[in-house]
Amino acid sequence: MADDGSAQSQTVWPMPKFYFQVKWDSEVMSFQEVSGLDVESQIIEYRAGDNPVFSTIKMPGLVKSGNVTMKKGVYKGDNKFWDWFSTIKMNTIKRVPVVISLLDETDAVTMVWTLANAWPTKITGTDLKSDSNEVAIETIEIAHEGLTIANG
Repeated sequence: MADDGSAQSQTVWPMPKFYFQVKWDSEVMSFQEVSGLDVESQIIEYRAGDNPVFSTIKMPGLVKSGNVTMKKGVYKGDNKFWDWFSTIKMNTIKRVPVVISLLDETDAVTMVWTLANAWPTKITGTDLKSDSNEVAIETIEIAHEGLTIANG
């Protein structure tokens, strides 16, 4: 008899990635795409001079996070990206926490990525084409001082 899935565990399936929420400081913003949620440990290679093995060993070094890129539709009168970017002065910018939450079908938070002290490094406006019927999309690239990941 074929399994109709009714007796299957709810924890078997991985989460879909299309339902998420972004909190920018304390304001919820809508985005089409978020990418760059990565962390890596740099590698330190070391070999003692009196080591009889003629190869290096590898040790974990400094932790490095990449910039996060977010894309959203362009709305009339919505200049939040540009307003934040325009506050950049010589070595000063308002840094805010950015919280990205993956949601389940009941709107419950299942996984959370938190960017500490985030600030904009680059904004890319939409491209314009007279023969296109696509939505206008703008992109912001955000630098931050650390990424933490937690389950909801």
